[in-house]
Amino acid sequence: MPVDPALRSAALESRAWPFEEARKLVARAKRLGKTEVLFETGYGPSGLPHIGTFGEVARTTMVRHAFETLCDIPTRLLCFSDDMDGMRKIPDNVPDRSFLAPHLHKPLTVVPDPFGGAYESFGHHNNAMLRRFLDTFGFQYEFASATDYYKSGKFDAMLLKALDKFDAIMAVMLPSLGEERQATYSPFLPISPSTGRVLYVPMKEVNAKAGTITFADEDGSDVTIPVTGGRCKLQWKPDFGMRWAALGVDFEMFGKDHQTNAPIYDRICEILGGVAPEHYVYELFLDEKGQKISKSKGNGLTIDEWLTYADPQSLALYMYNRPREAKKLYFDVIPRAVDEYAQFQQAYPRQEAKERLMNPVWHIHAGNPPPPEEGGVSFSLLLNLVAVANAEDKSVLWGFLKRHAPNLSPATHPRLDALAGHAVRYFADFVKPKKQYRPPTEDERMALEDLSAALALLPEGSTPEAIQTKVYDVGRRDPYKTVQKDGSTGVAQGWFNMLYQVLLGEEKGPRFGSFTALYGLANTRALIGKALRGELVK
Repeated sequence: MPVDPALRSAALESRAWPFEEARKLVARAKRLGKTEVLFETGYGPSGLPHIGTFGEVARTTMVRHAFETLCDIPTRLLCFSDDMDGMRKIPDNVPDRSFLAPHLHKPLTVVPDPFGGAYESFGHHNNAMLRRFLDTFGFQYEFASATDYYKSGKFDAMLLKALDKFDAIMAVMLPSLGEERQATYSPFLPISPSTGRVLYVPMKEVNAKAGTITFADEDGSDVTIPVTGGRCKLQWKPDFGMRWAALGVDFEMFGKDHQTNAPIYDRICEILGGVAPEHYVYELFLDEKGQKISKSKGNGLTIDEWLTYADPQSLALYMYNRPREAKKLYFDVIPRAVDEYAQFQQAYPRQEAKERLMNPVWHIHAGNPPPPEEGGVSFSLLLNLVAVANAEDKSVLWGFLKRHAPNLSPATHPRLDALAGHAVRYFADFVKPKKQYRPPTEDERMALEDLSAALALLPEGSTPEAIQTKVYDVGRRDPYKTVQKDGSTGVAQGWFNMLYQVLLGEEKGPRFGSFTALYGLANTRALIGKALRGELVK
């Protein structure tokens, strides 16, 4: 569809990172006379897809849409699976590791499926898991299998060129290797005709004219095979450059662990007659312990785990935010991501065009974010409501929600309904086991009694603002009272920390007025009573 000129003009100036990358691509397309721009993402199916895999596709899609806003040249997104790689180790998160042991070093699309055998191979299973999720999110992409490309001959011409440029490729690769590895290195990895395994062996002969390589097979015999037709593949670094040259890739992003190798990929692409694509290097995701998440280890969050406890929009926001900063990716980050998405969504209708292009929801929803639900309740507030209501089903939460705002319903507020279900599950699995109430001190008991008395003066149905005013009034006392520069009194954070610790068993919590309005004044006073009687502390 035609892009509004005013939108395109604003996009040309936007500082949002997808537009910054897209402008580089526009310049590249004009310089090279491109009639189509190809975006690529890579996937190594040695383990089940994790969120980092999804993030690469999501972020690339954001850059692609930014490019389409700036330029009318058609685009494609190719999700390429390196499923012809040998299985170099057995993943930790498969049902039976011994089942895979006999198939070490075989191509992943030859290794049997350890998850019940529903798929042709381990590689096919993991590819299907990736496509299922990408399809769920509605990504527009084409899936490509390295096995298919090598075996079908799509790479044959470039493999023959790589054979012809064997010495030039070796000159690029050898300086990057240790002395021992240099002695045995070859950019070509033959598939053993006798064992079917991917072999890391030196070449005894390279015959560019015949298009063949000769090597010692696992039984010690010399074997000569063509490099075409899927009989061998390239080492992963040369494979990067070969693929870019063969397909004419214009953009690919990858993690910081690839950054030092990027010049090698580029140079090999150029040796083979290609033009190296634009890159975007993102920081790696870390697990709770600060270790890099890994498909084979299964640490960090899986895609399905995130979607068990939160909506997909919050996951997309987490991918958009600060891609060049290392971020921990574990369960504790979910509530904040959910609430931040809602905040950006609520701000969007009030923003001017320039501000909208800086709003993550514009990039998450390809320039057309859905309107926010009116009267929305934050995820953190729902979690606290689950706690005090002892809710095991979202219908309990809806009882409080409808009393607070009768116009709310699952039919009119489907996102809130989904979040209510997520909150019940998240609380049961992650919040409840860590809850730790503490008894109030004598001074705190007096403050809580005064707060209960102040709340008793308000009618049920009071606004969150009216309730918050009472909370502040009681909090303007020693040791919580603070004096501002203008002489007015305020309330120290310690007042609210005490409320969270004593009443909710948490170190932090929602705006207390909003919580009380939703939970109800009488219920909140009853909760204070339980705290004063010591019934919350176990």
